[in-house]
Order: sequence, then C-alpha cells, then structure tokens
Amino acid sequence: MDTFTIELPEEQARRLREQAEEAGVTPEEMLRFTIQEWLTRPGQDFARAAAYVLQKNRELYRRLA
Repeated sequence: MDTFTIELPEEQARRLREQAEEAGVTPEEMLRFTIQEWLTRPGQDFARAAAYVLQKNRELYRRLA
C-alpha cells in the first residue's frame, strides 16, 4: 500500500476534521473512502453516458448501418 502526504489549507483541514468527527471516522478514513468513491465514478459515469447516447440515437444508428 502506498502512502501519500498532502497539505491542506487550515480551513479545509478544519472542515475535514469536523465532517469526519460527525461521521464517526478519522480524517484519514474519510479521505480514503472519498478517494475510493471518486476513483470508481469515472467508469460508471462513462458507461451511463454511453448507454444514454446509444439509446437516444438508436434509430439514427440503425439507419446509418
């Protein structure tokens, strides 16, 4: 497992600590979860967008084929 060190402005660090405390986790756990969620989204967003475009233009694609 890799370790990353980041610097946050004091206001962002304070907000992170507050949100983590409200969620009952450490700031590190909050960041880890958020990053995991973010890293899985791009593929899901692309798949959703592609399915939408294909569905919306199905008839056009059929005529062009």
